[in-house]
Amino acid sequence: MRHLLAAMLFLTAAAGAQEFSVGSKNFTESVVLGEIITQIIRSEGFAATHRRGLGGTKVVWDALHTKDIDFYVDYTGTITHELFAGENVPNRMNAIRRRLAGEGISVTQPIGFNNTYAIGVTKETAAKYGLETISDLREHPELVIGFSNEFMDRSDGWRALKRQYELPHRNVRGLEHDLAYRGIASGSIDVIDLYTTDAEIAYYDLVALEDDLQHFPEYDAVILYRTETAERYPELIASIEMLEGAIDEERMQSLNAQAKIEKQPVGEVAAGFLADEYGLDIEVQRVTMTDRIIRLTGEHLMLVGISMAGAIIIALPVGIAAFYSRRFGQIILGAVGIIQTIPSLALLVLVIPIAGIGTAPAILALFLYSLLPIVRNTHAGLDGISTAIHESADALGMKPSAKLWLVELPLASRSILAGIKISIVINIGTATLGALIGAGGYGQPILTGIRLDDFGLILQGAIPAALLALLAQGFFEL
Repeated sequence: MRHLLAAMLFLTAAAGAQEFSVGSKNFTESVVLGEIITQIIRSEGFAATHRRGLGGTKVVWDALHTKDIDFYVDYTGTITHELFAGENVPNRMNAIRRRLAGEGISVTQPIGFNNTYAIGVTKETAAKYGLETISDLREHPELVIGFSNEFMDRSDGWRALKRQYELPHRNVRGLEHDLAYRGIASGSIDVIDLYTTDAEIAYYDLVALEDDLQHFPEYDAVILYRTETAERYPELIASIEMLEGAIDEERMQSLNAQAKIEKQPVGEVAAGFLADEYGLDIEVQRVTMTDRIIRLTGEHLMLVGISMAGAIIIALPVGIAAFYSRRFGQIILGAVGIIQTIPSLALLVLVIPIAGIGTAPAILALFLYSLLPIVRNTHAGLDGISTAIHESADALGMKPSAKLWLVELPLASRSILAGIKISIVINIGTATLGALIGAGGYGQPILTGIRLDDFGLILQGAIPAALLALLAQGFFEL
């Protein structure tokens, strides 16, 4: 009995010591399923964090490889056509399982629903142009198409769809999936891509066109996790596997509607499902808006503060070196200029293999983005000092270091401070994108508000970010 008690205490301590992280992509269904998995893990006595809305497939897949997350939900069609594009992996579970095993990744059986792509229009548009199938779009090249950014670039996305159906449309734009619904509702877009379990299909009274050439594969939802996790915690994997076959398309659409249309907190949606299906009593803690803003402010200030401190420490001497070394000065300025031309979202994704997801890659990306204004203004401030002043300092016999600290930097300080001011204002705004890789900050409510079509949530992030930028600018104006 004593040995059994000791074993139980050891297992409890081990569970408490181990913390798991669940990732989800930046659309409602993925967030709901991620929250369900997170609550199952907690119900087994483990600590678990849900890293919501981590952008697209590439981000969560890389995060699973770098061990920044332990579980996430993906789809069989996405695995075969996106993760392993060009490898001709059959869209069958045994083939998918074998291919994932080569990456050290395991997968559950399908959760129970097929959330495939579809092409949708409003019922009014369908009636006006006589649209019933995707092939019917061929006769109406004037229609404006708005597809999700991921769909635009997928191997089974727009390019393949256009080729198979010989679609002549040229007015095709990429945008966030959730914003496409607003576009089609307002009439600025005529055709969008749908996920067949989206709650918005019924809400906006849309019709999915028949895929008459059978272009889209099946997208059965499955849970991915590292094989080493299954080897170390087989009981936990067994608990998560209880979701296999548990959610059909109608139930998933209902869960999506609760979160997206009825505006129920995702934690409560997940807890309600687990209570109904498995009798689990999950306590969901509500967070007040004040507490949320305080937490987000702390996260945002940390991102901006650390990245800006590093940028100032590095950029000032680099700017000075660019001024003193005429030969390499243009190379230095060109290098930091090239970094600035990289789109901020692309830069965030590019640093994931180096620093993973979360705070570290966001700080690294923000640091790189903050260099150019400081380096450029430091160089310009020093370069703008008149020759007469340089000659006077030399005539007084000042050493180069004394000349720099006592003459050049004070005269260039206005330009240098202007560069720092520009850099910090840009940094504060760009830091909102850090939420796409789990860094938190004011971008989190903005992205959630876009996903849920909740203008109030968007303002919870946008207004504090704008006020912080104004405060920073005012400080430097003093």
